[in-house]
Amino acid sequence: MAAKKVQEFIDRNNLLSREGKHLVALSGGADSIALLRILSEAGYDVEAIHCNFHLRGEESNRDEEFCQRTCQRLGIPLHLVHFDTIAYSSLHHISIEMAARDLRYNHFRLLKEAIGAESICVAHHKDDCVETVLMNMVRGTGIKGLTGIRAKNGDIIRPLLCLTRREIEDYLLAIGQDYVTDSTNLTDEATRNRYRHNVIPAMREINPSAVEAIAATARHVEDVMPLLDACKERCRKECVTTEGGNDSVTKIDLPKIMSWPSARYLLFSILCDEGITSQTASQIASVVTSQQTSSRKAGSTDTLSGKRWQAGEKTVVKDRDTLLISHREDEFREMTFPEEGCYVTGEGRKMSLKRFARNSSFTISRDAMVVDLDADTLSFPLHLRKVRNGDRFMPLGMKGTKLVSDYLTDRKKSLIEKARQLCLTDACGNILWLVGERINDRNKTREKTENILEIRYMEDNIGEK
Repeated sequence: MAAKKVQEFIDRNNLLSREGKHLVALSGGADSIALLRILSEAGYDVEAIHCNFHLRGEESNRDEEFCQRTCQRLGIPLHLVHFDTIAYSSLHHISIEMAARDLRYNHFRLLKEAIGAESICVAHHKDDCVETVLMNMVRGTGIKGLTGIRAKNGDIIRPLLCLTRREIEDYLLAIGQDYVTDSTNLTDEATRNRYRHNVIPAMREINPSAVEAIAATARHVEDVMPLLDACKERCRKECVTTEGGNDSVTKIDLPKIMSWPSARYLLFSILCDEGITSQTASQIASVVTSQQTSSRKAGSTDTLSGKRWQAGEKTVVKDRDTLLISHREDEFREMTFPEEGCYVTGEGRKMSLKRFARNSSFTISRDAMVVDLDADTLSFPLHLRKVRNGDRFMPLGMKGTKLVSDYLTDRKKSLIEKARQLCLTDACGNILWLVGERINDRNKTREKTENILEIRYMEDNIGEK
């Protein structure tokens, strides 16, 4: 019955071909032994791979020997690999569980290519899928997390997702096939084991068909995900833009996204796609959409504008009706230039300061990152820093001073762009240049200018003019 159920599942989901070779991940436990037996007896061309992670002493060696005996008896080729999992974990600063996963799947794919296999078959079953759904619900991963484990993910195939753990054990008992048990699966130390030993049994007491019901829900959610993804992509095209290169900023137009049904979910999903953790994305989406709804009411004020959220390597800023997402930046290191010369800043850019006498061939630079100033209107040392509250200067072409913040607002700069804006000042603290934007009118070159200070602020690998 179990074997027939698996074959129907394979056919219905177009998982395996009978012409190709398939690699089976074999631990020696009930699930992987059942997978190997079902596929081999169904006539599929299979080879097995067993990984010894050397984490359980003699028990790890027992598992390896069991897999060798089983494959030898069944006439199935077996590939063995040994890993120093603890050393790998320490080297890469990751958990033992993650280290074992990386080592396992990296080797699976190498071996798959070496033997010319079409797929890698792993023995996740229906209970595993339900455990994953429950864990994702508790973590708050959103609708996508409710799909559980996919039957096919690239070259990874899971033919046993149609069977429960109980069905697998009944199948092995019926054919007289033994298996080994990983002792760590019997404890509650791992989070997944607590769901397996405590949560799911409690749910079965309430409803004996709880696993089947949750697995069916996961399938329904997976079926509808393409529709949700298509809707999200249309929303993204209408509401989301990304500007800039290495310092790119993603901008989400909030009024536009609020016009969509399920705006909060769409915003949450887009934030997650941008690398924001689900917990932070959920918080931001709830707060922002609530504020946007309130702002439509007469007399309401935007109390969120300027609010920042830090999420790992990303910074999210609410800037009026826009949500901005950028990479979290390291602290900018201010720099002083005592005299003319060529300097490399802490950010890996080059600041070139060159003074020369004006001649008839001189033309004013049109490059935003190269400026020419009247050298006699300023004094060293010069100083490169970020703009500060209260900074003023006289933008080129104006007769009076203006707050830098007002100038940047007029230029429609976002809060993130304002926070990144650099300025170059002289010994008296006067702003000579808003880098990449505008020089101070007081320091421009005039007809009577005799000496030029050329300032170039560029990537370190760009040569001088």
